Amino acid sequence: MPSEQMNLLRGTLDILILKALLVGPCHGYGVARWVRRTTDGTLDIEDGALYTSLHRMQARGWISAEWGVSENNRRAKYYSLTGAGRAQLEKATNEWAQYAEAVFKVLRAPEATDGESTA
Repeated sequence: MPSEQMNLLRGTLDILILKALLVGPCHGYGVARWVRRTTDGTLDIEDGALYTSLHRMQARGWISAEWGVSENNRRAKYYSLTGAGRAQLEKATNEWAQYAEAVFKVLRAPEATDGESTA
């Protein structure tokens, strides 16, 4: 599915960012690049949504930030996962796994035949 048609469900962006930061500190562009690469280009995070999410998670204490120099020798803010962020990632991962399994159960369910109720 083209990335422009793929809308992220509410709460999805945070878990993607937290997962990207599990590897280690990264600047915003690097997080977006990791998500795009990991999803084979299916998910592309818009800058506005990315930085809004990063700032919200920093305010919640899930990530910390400090200034550094990027691989292009430019000043960049690097984000790191905190202990609270690791706990949130684990919680959100479990919730998403349950949600995804429930959706797949519905998608794999046989179609109702004539006379069978779907209710």
